[in-house]
Order: sequence, then C-alpha cells, then structure tokens
Amino acid sequence: MNKLISVTDSTKVGYVLKRYPRYSETFIVSEILAHEAAGLEIQIFALHPPLDGYFQDIIAQVRSPVTYLFSHDLRGSTLWNVLNTASEIIPNLWQKLELAKSEDVHRVHKAIQLACMARQQNFTHLHAHFATSATVIARLASYFAEIPYTFTTHAKDIFHESVISTEYSQKLTDAAAAITISDYNLDYLQQTYGAVAQKVQRIYNGLDLQRYQFASPQHRDHKILAVGRLVEKKGFAVLINACQVLVERQISFTCEIVGVGEQEANLRTQIEQLGLQEQVKLLGIRPQCEVVKLVQSAAVLAAPCVVGVDSNRDGLPTVLLEAMALGTPCISTDVTGIPEVLRHKETGLMVSQNDALELADAIAQLLENDDLRVHLATQARQLIEQEFDIHRNAAQLRTVFRAAASVKAVTV
Repeated sequence: MNKLISVTDSTKVGYVLKRYPRYSETFIVSEILAHEAAGLEIQIFALHPPLDGYFQDIIAQVRSPVTYLFSHDLRGSTLWNVLNTASEIIPNLWQKLELAKSEDVHRVHKAIQLACMARQQNFTHLHAHFATSATVIARLASYFAEIPYTFTTHAKDIFHESVISTEYSQKLTDAAAAITISDYNLDYLQQTYGAVAQKVQRIYNGLDLQRYQFASPQHRDHKILAVGRLVEKKGFAVLINACQVLVERQISFTCEIVGVGEQEANLRTQIEQLGLQEQVKLLGIRPQCEVVKLVQSAAVLAAPCVVGVDSNRDGLPTVLLEAMALGTPCISTDVTGIPEVLRHKETGLMVSQNDALELADAIAQLLENDDLRVHLATQARQLIEQEFDIHRNAAQLRTVFRAAASVKAVTV
C-alpha cells in the first residue's frame, strides 16, 4: 500500500483546465480536493468559463481560487502593450516567443498571462488535464516562466482522429512527465510515440470512498441504469436495442438513462420507434447526490461503450468506478482501459461492443440472479478500494510534481 506523503510548504501548483467547472469532470474536482486535504497549495486557471447549466455538489467544497485567462481585444497596439508589460516580469520573453511562432495568438496571450502570474506568485509547477488546449498553454507558460509542467491525458485527446502525432510528441518531449489513466493508454502511447513516451506514468483516476458507501444489491427492483453524455461512444443506442430484446423475452424491467448530449433527439426517436416509452426513460441531467441514489436503486449499471466512427472512445468511465464502489453490478465492453477494472465474472460482466443480444443476455442474468449481483458487487468494491482510492492516487501525482521540481532545480 502506498503511503500518503504530505507536500512541502514551497510546492505551489497551477492547475490548467479548458473549462471550469464542468458537470462531467468530477474526477478532476475529486483530485483537487484530495490535494487540498493533503495541504497542497493550488490555483485553478481556466481557459474558458463554464457552459453547463448544472454543477455537481462537490464543486462547492473546492477552496482553491479560480482565475479565468481571457483573451478578447488583441489588436496590434493592445498585444504590443501586453508583451511590453510581460517582458518586465519575464526579461527574456522576446527571445522565448520564437517557440510560439506557429501558435494561435489567443493561446499565446493566455500563456503569457499564466507565465506572468506564475512568476509573480512563485508557482513551482503547472499541471494540465487533457493534451489539448490546456496542455498547449501550460507548455508555453512553462517555457516562459521557467517552471516545469506535466499533463494528464485521458481518451479523446489520445485516440480521436483530430490528434496530430507530431504535436502530441512535442508535448511529451517538453513535459517533465505525463500521466495517463489506464495501462491500455500507457501501452498505446509507448507503442505510438516510442522513447519520448517512456516518461508517461499510469495513475488511475480515483474516488473519495467516504462519499461512496457500499450497499448490497441483493434486493433491488428490476431497474437498469446508464449515466453519461448522450454521444456515440457511450453506446446508449445499443442499450435501447437490448431493451427491445428484453421486452420480446417478456422480462419485466425499467431503464433510466441520465445525461444530455448531441444524440438525445436520435435516442428519443429510437425509443418511440421501438415502442419502449413505458420501459426506457431519458432523465436528462441530475445532480450527483441524486445520481448516487439512482445508482444504488438499480440492479444493473450498463455502460455499453463503443469506439466511435471518429475513433473517439472512453478511457475509463468514472461512472463505472462509482457504481462499483456503491455496490451496483456493472456491464461494459472491452474499450480501452475498462477491462482493467471490470473483470468478466469477477467484478462485472463483459460483453462485445455493438452486440445488443449479448448485452440483453448479461442484463437478464443480473436482473434474475441475486447471488450473482452480490458476488460481483462485493468483488468490485474490493478492487476499487485497492486501486482507485483518490487520496492514495493523488499522493502518487504529488510525487510526480515534486520530482519534476527537483529535476528543474538541478537543470536551471
């Protein structure tokens, strides 16, 4: 078991995020809260304000200040004034701008803002989530301010068809270290990017297990639950087809799907065309406290993830970790890192992607077999406790931060 290691008073980390807060990124909030509990000084830097109309309750627990890096009026004279002012804080800024010559001017402006604040407020480290715009800005600001940066890379930012391998490789090269959330991702990155990816480490996302109390699933109504954005990679269209199979087999059940997204209209049409309005309900967004209750009232959590036509896919869905911690048996597929947590007939049931019949068979098994539900749920909770405790995993991340700072101290 890894020991929790408290950080030194001199460690000060800027967390760089594309948007903050975001309804779907509770794993980042849990990570920040775990750092705060260990005494790490953090400031959150967001590139954009939130767009969501709903927020999870744990966001209110975050004490770290939030700074938004806005970039609006950048006419020539304005930008010139920004650069002149910044060069007083970063004396060699003009020479360093060579690194940014091919970057979007608004990103460069945000990176300069971040670098100046890092210098003025004595930040020792920058950490970004997702290897997209947040990492671009953390990389530039790191270079300008001469402090190290790291980033956590998840799924879409690794596998989507829009990922440019040369740019990704450069992010890996310049980072002090990189984190990814599954062994599958780690293997993929090391095979794809070679030696430069040797600095990538696998640290699982985690949960605050005190917030997720286990409850036995022995006596549950025949309810299927699914939670996630209504997008292709979640596989909810497959779930709805599986529900049709269950109806044809005269199995009594209800199915609730929590979330919103671009496929909502298509899913509603699918439900209506199959005549499943009585069985399948789209609930929209729900607050986290209500989602927990929904999960613990269900006999099955279905996450029939698929690889999208654009190569987008889930990394390791947080809802699976949450359901397994809460005592609800799960069904999912072999997408990316999911088999690392959902082990067939041990901690859950695994089915093939895009196979509604196989998914229906697995759901029927769990609906009708109380003992199987209890067995899978008990084993799943044990695995979550062993591998996905947020305090233990965040401590590993702080070790990475400290190591980066010590290397920088030697090289500067």
